[in-house]
Amino acid sequence: MASEISFAGIFAISATAACFAEFCTLPLDTAKVRLQLQKRAGSLEGAGVSKYRGLLGTVATIAKEEGLLALWKGIIPGLHRQCIYGGLRIGLYEPIKTFFVGSYYVGDVSLFSKVLAALITGAIAIAVANPTDLVKVRLQAEGKAGTPRRYDGAFDAYYMIVKQEGLAALWTGIVPNIARNAIINAAELASYDHLKEIILKLPGFTDSVLTHLLAGLGAGFFAVSIGSPVDLVKSRMMGDSVYRNTFDCFLRTFKCEGPLAFYKGFLPNFFRLGSWNVIMFLTLEQVSTAPTLGLRRSRDYSDDK
Repeated sequence: MASEISFAGIFAISATAACFAEFCTLPLDTAKVRLQLQKRAGSLEGAGVSKYRGLLGTVATIAKEEGLLALWKGIIPGLHRQCIYGGLRIGLYEPIKTFFVGSYYVGDVSLFSKVLAALITGAIAIAVANPTDLVKVRLQAEGKAGTPRRYDGAFDAYYMIVKQEGLAALWTGIVPNIARNAIINAAELASYDHLKEIILKLPGFTDSVLTHLLAGLGAGFFAVSIGSPVDLVKSRMMGDSVYRNTFDCFLRTFKCEGPLAFYKGFLPNFFRLGSWNVIMFLTLEQVSTAPTLGLRRSRDYSDDK
């Protein structure tokens, strides 16, 4: 299946949709990061009562203590990230999938090919966008207990990180970040694709906003369920400097806090990724008049399967 939109067109549409979704859901992402960076009382930082409790409690605490705008900390690098990552992961998906099956292939594309293509595009995209992710997490982390304000905005953060830690520091946490985004990208694209196909086969369902909403929520839940452990390790590697490497972060978290710690912030993460997927895919579907990542209008979509 060949896309009728150029790579530049798909990149622009995907980046726009991703940026809009990022702006709408960033408060939930900020709450997720604060919960992930918060150690259990008595584990790594000594005894004490957890400052943040649950999604709504975390949002309320941040807004009360730091102001409402603090919930959008990291919005500038967040938009930088989505322009690069959002555009590349979807823009490259169709060409790479076509590379696997051949440009003259006619018929159903296997689930394996879809997942493999999404894994590769997710890895490539975040490898390029990692500096924006690092700065976003650093800015979001400011304000948590014991974390002083270090940066005067996104561009100052880029500059200070390079000046104080070196250029390579912008790719801190690259291993868990590649793992996280490759896995989540594959989970999102493949699950959205197949969930939409299943929903369209149900009586009464058409390629409508409701179908996109249900498929987007399903894709978000599947992605969070699979990607939460690597997402937590990624956030801690980028937000804290106490870990020697990815394995050290994983081991210390498991030892001090137990296996359930890897799903800390699961609820805000699901609300965030679920709503993010709904907004992004809805925007993408409405703006696109031709297939992007195998998303056609109802008749074309069904035929492609």
